[in-house]
Amino acid sequence: MPLIKIHKNGEVFEGEVQPNTNLVVRAGIRQFPYPHLSYGCGMGKCAKCMCKVLKGGEALPEPNWKEKKMLGTRLEQGYRLACQLWVEEDLELAQESPTAAAGTKPAGSTTAS
Repeated sequence: MPLIKIHKNGEVFEGEVQPNTNLVVRAGIRQFPYPHLSYGCGMGKCAKCMCKVLKGGEALPEPNWKEKKMLGTRLEQGYRLACQLWVEEDLELAQESPTAAAGTKPAGSTTAS
């Protein structure tokens, strides 16, 4: 079973999940990684579940169009949307707290004037 590690707020949370698991779905039904994973819509539209992949990225599928639209150049820096990933292998992620990430806008967003 894949081992998942999440770095957040200076702590590391870890647990095992079944293969072919979506972490946001599990958090939504209050299983690991709940409550350690921040997420929103679960559909790749809000980027609240954005995480930096520290280890295991080579086993993930290529970014889909939603990730490309929301993350843009952040993909090159190792960021992914947890809601768009189906985990098959061990994975280590880092996620900023919601307050730290609040100033980060999705790649496709614009500022209202």
